[in-house]
Amino acid sequence: MEKKIDLHIHSTNSDGTLSPHEILKLAEHLNLSVISITDHDSIDGIKELMQSKIPSPVKLLAGVEISTSPPDFLAKSGSLHILGYAIKTDHTALSKVLDKLQKARKERNPKIIKKLNQIGIDLSMDEVCQNSGSGQLGRPHIAALMIKKGFTNSINDAFDKYLANGRPAYIEKYKVDCKKAISTIHCAGGVSVLAHPGLLKITDQALFEKLIQHLKDMGLMGIEVYYSEHNKQQTAYYIGIAERYNLIVTGGSDFHGSLKPDIKMGTGRGDLSIPYSVYEHIIKKKQSL
Repeated sequence: MEKKIDLHIHSTNSDGTLSPHEILKLAEHLNLSVISITDHDSIDGIKELMQSKIPSPVKLLAGVEISTSPPDFLAKSGSLHILGYAIKTDHTALSKVLDKLQKARKERNPKIIKKLNQIGIDLSMDEVCQNSGSGQLGRPHIAALMIKKGFTNSINDAFDKYLANGRPAYIEKYKVDCKKAISTIHCAGGVSVLAHPGLLKITDQALFEKLIQHLKDMGLMGIEVYYSEHNKQQTAYYIGIAERYNLIVTGGSDFHGSLKPDIKMGTGRGDLSIPYSVYEHIIKKKQSL
């Protein structure tokens, strides 16, 4: 039987709804061979699992998803997300970068709430905390409360109408420079990967390849090809890009639990399958550093 893996999972330490231990139990139930918890700007979730040393048939790959500012020629694209795999979870420089990003996220949330209040949406930061429990709070948690209080009917609706870039309650957040993110991942012994390129919505292939070359020059090592939101044509295209630019291929569902109920761990929307060789190539790349 082919081994199944999922290398893009979010826990309650960022904007997922399952704890790291619940994620591990679900991965066991789904017979996954390898998982990576890649929380936004946080390694607390995967660190917690690794330090617990719970006996499990599921292998753990240390991971993180870092929010970065795009290069100037993509200034209108919002942000780039860079995944770091096989990182040292006790690395000082990495911790400093992530701490700064988390601090910025915490400072951003009350500003979003204030903007929502100004347009007649009655929410408070205390309510967001009570509704979300522990962990790192962000826009998805605000959106979840908006649904609960009847201001919107889905996470996507909340973002499309209020929280996304250009909408009434959007607040720009601090993002680390993509070159800094890539170099920090490498300093922490990790493998850097461009996350979900399809979500960048770059329709100009020449512009996309300019981005890939730009990131490759910074040291980028891989591209996330197998992904819940990528169709077959995109997947094939990104595989070709990886081959052309000598990048490794990675993949994951971007599982968030009930915040994205249509995305299942390991299978995305039901048709996602990530080869075990993806994990092996990451390990091989790590060993070559």
